[in-house]
Formats: sequence, structure tokens, C-alpha cells
Amino acid sequence: MEGTSPANQGNSSSRGQWLKTLPSKINAKVMEIAWKARQLGKEDPRRVYHSLKVGLALTLITIFYYFKPVYDYGENAMWAILTVVLVLEFSVGATLGKGLNRMFATLTGGALGIVTHRIATLSGKIGEPILISTFVFIMAAIATFMKFFPNLKARYEYGLTIFILTFSLVSVSGYRDDQVLEMAHERLSTIIIGCFISIFVCICIYPVWIGEDLHNSVANNIEKLGNYLEGFGDAYFKVLLDGELQSNTRRSFLQGYKSVLTSKSSEETMANLARWEPGHGRFRFRYPWKNYLKVGNLTRECAYKIEALNNYLNSKIQTPIETRSKIGELCPKISVESSKALKELASTMKKMTRERSADLHIASSKTAAEELKNLLKTSLWEEVELLQILPAASVAYLLLEIVECTQKIVAAVYELANEASFKHTNDTTLFHRGAVQPVDNNNVDASLETIITVA
Repeated sequence: MEGTSPANQGNSSSRGQWLKTLPSKINAKVMEIAWKARQLGKEDPRRVYHSLKVGLALTLITIFYYFKPVYDYGENAMWAILTVVLVLEFSVGATLGKGLNRMFATLTGGALGIVTHRIATLSGKIGEPILISTFVFIMAAIATFMKFFPNLKARYEYGLTIFILTFSLVSVSGYRDDQVLEMAHERLSTIIIGCFISIFVCICIYPVWIGEDLHNSVANNIEKLGNYLEGFGDAYFKVLLDGELQSNTRRSFLQGYKSVLTSKSSEETMANLARWEPGHGRFRFRYPWKNYLKVGNLTRECAYKIEALNNYLNSKIQTPIETRSKIGELCPKISVESSKALKELASTMKKMTRERSADLHIASSKTAAEELKNLLKTSLWEEVELLQILPAASVAYLLLEIVECTQKIVAAVYELANEASFKHTNDTTLFHRGAVQPVDNNNVDASLETIITVA
């Protein structure tokens, strides 16, 4: 007998080694998945609650399905289970939106489908398929085109899709009129039952209000901008002997504001879903959710200016420290006072009060901005090269714009507080409403032009 080749022996050895390590690899993978699942639940416990709520809702509809003395719709009962899977979402707003859309779309689509089926059957065997095809084409085309309207797409896209599905299923069915009517009634009943169970479970057991998430998100975004501005003045203007210290200072506030730049889509989605929610807590019925979008847009506008400002921290061309020190007192003051105003604003939003504490810091930043503009108009820069002036001048210009942007955010939040009926405070040391005026853009532009002309 011939001996086994070295190659076969090597393959057998490697396979044996792989089989030996397989249990440890499987165990490591299971532990990794368990650790990730634990982290997901720890980051937001509501995810665990939502998973249990979906299981509970399906259990309730299953028990209801087998309770035939009260409910005996045969195979159509499965539509209730399908409805629970499709309708029960993470938040109350999303669940209500989908549930109401599904019920209304099923009702209207089924009713029009029955009427279409009745008209088609009266036209004879030749005219029936022609009429049904024509009606399906017209209704599907109209409902699909309606999805392109922004307002309808945001709130009723799911309902329009269910309308097309229900209308087509009912009108195209080959049953007799009495059978079509019975089928439509059973499907509508099962869908309504599934929607009500989903809404009941979503609202009554650890409800997740998307409106509160939107409120907290907008307030946190404002606070992130304040955190950045709090550290920018020292990072750019303060003379640091240790470069590592500057790097650590920069690292602590650099990352936070970046998430604000991409918050538009999530805020619009949350605002659309929040409109479906009933009044709860301090969020009353017909709450002004659109005002949050206005505040969010102004916050992103300020974040984009901060993004431009942040580029000068890493720019290869830097203004010398001696030149930078000429405006090294006013610019940090503007940055710090704007930061305090934004942080006070975020705090009052979280507490849902009408405090005016941000006005004091806005007034201070506006005064410093006026002093900076006057300084930039002087002949302070005559002996400095243009290339050395531009970075510091651009930073000063952006800070002046941020002051104006901060005032817009403050005004928008005060408008939101008024529309949403935030709680009043007894603080009498604050400015009266309208005391803070926005910075004139023309003056800001003129300041920068003066710098370049003098240079």
C-alpha cells in the first residue's frame, strides 16, 4: 500500500486544527453578538420595550384570532396579524400615522373597489374586463401621482399605497357581488382590529413620544453649538506654549457640532410624525411643531458658519500671533458670550420656560461685535501683509455673522416659547422682548472690505 502524500497529511492536519478551534470561534461570536445586543439595549432601553410590545401585540391578536365565538373570519383574520406587523412602530406618532392611514385607505379603497366591481359586472362579460382595467389604471395613476406632492408624501404616502392595493384587490376579484361585499367587510374589520390593538399597546405600555425626541434633539443641537464656541476663542487666540495642550483643548469640543449639519432629514421626519400624536404632558393638542423646524434650520445655518470657522484651526496659513493678538480680546469675548447665550437658550428649552437669561449674553456679544467692527475700520493693519491679515480677518467676519445668527436662534426660540405656551418665570432682571436687534450685514461686509483696502 502506498503511503499518504505530505500534501494530504497537511490538509488533514489543518482540517483537524480548524475543527478543534471551531467551538471557541462559535463561542466568541456568540459573546460578541450578546455584547452588541447588550450595548444596544443599554444605549436606549426603549428598544427593548418596543421589542416586547411587538411580541405582546402579536400574542393578543393571535389569542383573539382563536376566540371564534366572537370573531370568526376564517382566512381573512390573518390580515389582522399582518396589520400589527406593519403598523406597530417604535413611536406613538409613527404607529398612529400608519394605523389611521391604513384604516382610512382600506375603507375608501374597498368602497370604491366595490362600486367599480358592481359597475363592471353590469356591463356584461365583454365590457367587464375593459371597465375594470380602465378604472384600475385611472385610480392607480392618480394615487401614485399624488405621492409626489411634498405634503401628501410626508404624511399620507403609506395610505395612498394601501389605497391602491385595496382598490385593485377588491375591484379585480372574480367573486359575485355579495361575496365581494363580504370579503371587503371582513378585511376591513380585521385591519381595524389589528390597528386598534397596535395603537393600544403602543400608547398604554411605555409610550415613545416622537415629539419629545424632536424637542430634546433641537435643544441638544443648540447646546452643541454653544460647547464649540466656548472653546474656540482660547483654541485660536490664546498663546499656548504646549502644542499638545492645544490639541487636547480642540479635541474636547470639535466633534459635537458636526452632527447638527446632518440633522435636517431626521428633524423633518420627527415633526411629520409628531403631528399625529395626541396631546401629552406639556405638549398639547395642535402643538406648533413647525416652529421646531424653523429653529432647527437656523441652528444648522449657524453650524455651517462654525464649520467654516473650524477650518481656520487646521489651516496651513495662519496669522502670526502678534497680529492675532490685536483682536485677541474681542473675538474670544464674542465667542464666549455667544456660547453662553446658546447654552442658556438650550437650558430654557429643556425646562420649557420663558426665561430671558440669554438676552444678557446677546447684548454683551453685540457690544463686543460693534467694538470689533470699529477696530477693524482703523489703520491698525497698515503695516501687515495682506496674506497674514486674511485668516484672522475671516475669523473675525465669521464671528460677527455667528452673533447675528445666534440672535436669530434666540428670536425663533422665544417665538416657539410663546406659541407653545412655555411656563412663565418671575425673573425681572431680563431685557424686554425685542430689545436685542440683529447685526447689520452691510456693516459686517464693510468691515472686511476696509481691512482689505487698508492692506
